Amino acid sequence: MRQLYSISFAVLLGLSGCGGNGSTDEAANTTTAASAKRSGLRLAASASAPVEGEADLNVNTEAAKSAASFLSQASFGPTIYEINRVMTLGPNGWLNEEFRKAGPKFRLHMDEAAKHLPAGRVLSENHFFQAFWKNATIGHDHLRERVTYALSQIFVVSFVDGAVAEYPRGVACYYDTLSANAFGNFRQLLEAVARHPMMGIYLSHMQNEPESETSTPDENFAREIMQLMSIGLHELNADGSVKLKNGVPIPAYTRDDVAAMAKVLTGWSWGGGARNEHGFHGLVAYSAADRDCRPMDNYPQFHSTAEKKLLGNTIAAGGSGEADLKKALDILFNHPNVGPFIGRQLIQRLVMSNPSPAYVQRVAAAFADNGDGVRGDMKAVLRAVLLDSEARNYQEVGKLREPVLRLANWMRAFNARSSSGNYLMWSLDDPLEGLGQSPMRSPSVFNFYRPNYIPPHTELASSGLVAPEMQITAEPSVVGYLNYMQLAIPRGVGDGYDIKPNYAAEVSLAATPELLVDRVNLLLLNGQMSAALRQQILTAINAVKMPAGNPASARIVEAKYNRAYLAIFLTMASSEYLVQK
Repeated sequence: MRQLYSISFAVLLGLSGCGGNGSTDEAANTTTAASAKRSGLRLAASASAPVEGEADLNVNTEAAKSAASFLSQASFGPTIYEINRVMTLGPNGWLNEEFRKAGPKFRLHMDEAAKHLPAGRVLSENHFFQAFWKNATIGHDHLRERVTYALSQIFVVSFVDGAVAEYPRGVACYYDTLSANAFGNFRQLLEAVARHPMMGIYLSHMQNEPESETSTPDENFAREIMQLMSIGLHELNADGSVKLKNGVPIPAYTRDDVAAMAKVLTGWSWGGGARNEHGFHGLVAYSAADRDCRPMDNYPQFHSTAEKKLLGNTIAAGGSGEADLKKALDILFNHPNVGPFIGRQLIQRLVMSNPSPAYVQRVAAAFADNGDGVRGDMKAVLRAVLLDSEARNYQEVGKLREPVLRLANWMRAFNARSSSGNYLMWSLDDPLEGLGQSPMRSPSVFNFYRPNYIPPHTELASSGLVAPEMQITAEPSVVGYLNYMQLAIPRGVGDGYDIKPNYAAEVSLAATPELLVDRVNLLLLNGQMSAALRQQILTAINAVKMPAGNPASARIVEAKYNRAYLAIFLTMASSEYLVQK
């Protein structure tokens, strides 16, 4: 199945973005070796110092490979320290410890950044990116960070929307909301999302007015909370398969259900305001300075008091906005679709693109009952996703790594640290100059890619398989990724190459290419590098000759670094790396 994923990445094997025009691996390796030497950069001594707390590890054991595979799913990528930790605790024990960790506070990062802004400057989305990459790289709550990012691709809010972009602090608070509810109950997560002002702005149910003779309530969020965030388009069996009637999928909801949900969502606006017309429209001062972070309040005079019939249930007329929302969300939460619909998406975001129906059903069962009669327990769901036998069979193909995950994996694997301490990053949206993807910058509410995307005219399509991340994969983004990483690996990333990797361990192995490749193989490929790729990389490394003389001489040190750069770059450019296993 690995070959199926390599179709759109054939250009990677020729490394066409690196200045070479040879079509063979040997030519590509020779070109890359020369290019690495040209772009080589000596890292500051502080950046190359050994990493504290990194214990010795036999990288070729099955236990190490299994732990690395688990971490590639449950975190932003393995480090030697975390591999040892998983091997000591076991995956379930590691999850237990991660569940007890508190999450990062992006809002606190934004508030601190605001204190140091030059006169006349305001917070921007770049400050959010700084918080994101800092936590993805050195954050201690590895599982929560990874799950929060997955949830941000289901409950989408995006800086691409101009109105949302005016509230970078609010987006940070929204991300904190996802983080705070990542290990809680899905019912509370659903309500926290529905009442967050950033979602209210993004999907336009903030200041949603009731029906009148000339207008109807806005239906944007009413539709998407059903279609994308809870039950999906069609009725599902417990294994995620679509229910059919006369060979046609049965709709999960109707146009009337959307209209009813829209009425439920009337009367919601900024929290903390005076409960009158001026407060509803945001025309008066607010008692709270953090309205971009407070849950929305309901303003009774703007809430529809009509009867609402939703998914076969009746919400009686005359109810308050708070009571109507509670009843509506309870209806959605208890719908039988939610377990398989959300469970499959979490599997896709963390583990694999094409889980078996049995895998989906096991996760849906954990959603329905955590073993103690509780529905929607996210801890139980995540255990089911990450500990399932299909997830732990790490030699099977999983999913295409999206650009954000590739960069985060590299930063973590090689202990990247910020020279300034601020992780000075910006948008990486440009597919030629960046990576073609930035966190919280989805082009639409449908995320960067759809769960059921099938690349047309491919073996995947012929096999009936999906590959969601392929929707943002094309020649420009492939070449852009290669070009970006060619500079990133030796120099670092961010403003002024603020975030620099630490290759002390890799450089110490450069005189023994086999050991160097073994280490890179574990950190980037979970120890699953094929013999053919291994030989190609060894050939390229050996082409970088080690001069004779004092091992501390500049020429020998440079050769060691270039060998390390080459091993990492060729691994990250391979189709084997681009498919997470």
